[in-house]
Amino acid sequence: MVRVLPLLVLVALALAFAERLGLGRELTPEELRAYDVTPVVLPDGRGLPEGEGDYATGFEIYAFECASCHGPNGEGAPFDRLVAAEPFSPELPPHRFAIGNYWPYATTLFDYIYRAMPFQEPHRLSADEVYALVAYLLVENGIVPEDFVASRETLPKVRMPARERLRIDPLTRELYPWVELP
Repeated sequence: MVRVLPLLVLVALALAFAERLGLGRELTPEELRAYDVTPVVLPDGRGLPEGEGDYATGFEIYAFECASCHGPNGEGAPFDRLVAAEPFSPELPPHRFAIGNYWPYATTLFDYIYRAMPFQEPHRLSADEVYALVAYLLVENGIVPEDFVASRETLPKVRMPARERLRIDPLTRELYPWVELP
């Protein structure tokens, strides 16, 4: 008890000063809505929003929104690369992973970009903009032709090269034996 008391006093002081300094506050309804990007998009496409995007539009968005972090051609620097020519292999170092040789589902690629990008301001891109980025990235990785239009109907049909390497880990299999990958 003697050791806990100073800690409790310290926490109480920190809370008092935080309020006095204006640190921490409740989120406004608008701020909360920005983080409510439900539903989650599943590998089979459930949860994808309405919209569509093509390669040309994705090229423009990529140049403006993504190139500064992922390189002008998706080669990486300072963040991960997104485009790769070489296939995946177990000997491939992690910094060589990319969408074309590592990502298992086009639908979850949409979900990740929609929720987490751009890094400095997540949730800012519209569904159409994200569809366009996904179309651009899939074309650049040689997965779909340049006339591909990404949408809630077409993305679940894209067969990613890395899909066959995805496996359910033993602990997940033990805890959730009914789970199957689409």
